[in-house]
Amino acid sequence: MEPDIKINPASKWDIRQKVWDYIEEKNLANFPRPVHHRIPNFKGAFTACARVSELEVFTQTPEVKVDPDKPLEGARLAVLQAQKTLLVPTPRLRTGLFNKITPPQGASKEQLQICSSSQGVKDFSVPVGLDAKVKVDLVVVGSVAVSEKGFRIGKGEGFADMEYGMMAAMGAVSESTVVVTVVHDCQVVEIPEELIESHDLTVDYILTPTRVIKTNCQLPKPQGIIWTKLKTALREREAAPLRLTWQGAQHRAFLDYSDPQAAEQALEALQGLSLNGHSLQADDICTFTDKKQDLYMACLVRSVWV
Repeated sequence: MEPDIKINPASKWDIRQKVWDYIEEKNLANFPRPVHHRIPNFKGAFTACARVSELEVFTQTPEVKVDPDKPLEGARLAVLQAQKTLLVPTPRLRTGLFNKITPPQGASKEQLQICSSSQGVKDFSVPVGLDAKVKVDLVVVGSVAVSEKGFRIGKGEGFADMEYGMMAAMGAVSESTVVVTVVHDCQVVEIPEELIESHDLTVDYILTPTRVIKTNCQLPKPQGIIWTKLKTALREREAAPLRLTWQGAQHRAFLDYSDPQAAEQALEALQGLSLNGHSLQADDICTFTDKKQDLYMACLVRSVWV
């Protein structure tokens, strides 16, 4: 099918902007508006989401991870109606990786609809720790743009890529895990392969209001974030941080320490450090004060993806 939006060789941000502009211009989205810098809540999202139950993998898997985006509400509802375990990432990974949605016993359809909403995800969930034994065979993500070859572009913050990398690191996903995205037909565009990097999450199926597209994508999924290996390496060098904060889209992490000496020791430990063949670049130390007015020394580390 010929794409609605013509994409010339461009950057990811050019493609995002064209898709967002087109959806706004054609009035193809529901609340929240405008769609810029969001995963668009497109009209027909529930119809597209309902197609997830048509996939063979859906009938076979007991656990499904669905992103918390508004247009994926129908996919979350389909998982709950099928009495499967629904895992939803915590918004912006603030308090961990997953929440498990636990509807009331004997919940009605109306109650399940509430549980599948953003408010329901907050009210009917329990956190799942990174050390939990989770096996996810089906992952449903939102997208700003996707190609029929399975190349995906999100809203630019890197959370879907980072979530998958963290799941890979904890053994929750494998090569057989199926990744599905749900989009409007106009969001299916041509994306040059050279824009796709090793940490970018690709998809196996695209669900739209009118189609189910099997991509047969040959690019590998992200293999994981090396955060555990980095922390182990720092611990071995007696330079373990008090706190580690990831910024997936920027390929970097902040390591926080309680005093300048500890931060300096970490900088020295990071010099020349390479994990899985990837060199790490440690930037200068900076100071900041957190909400409790405790002083920390922060050390910035770049290139932390496998």
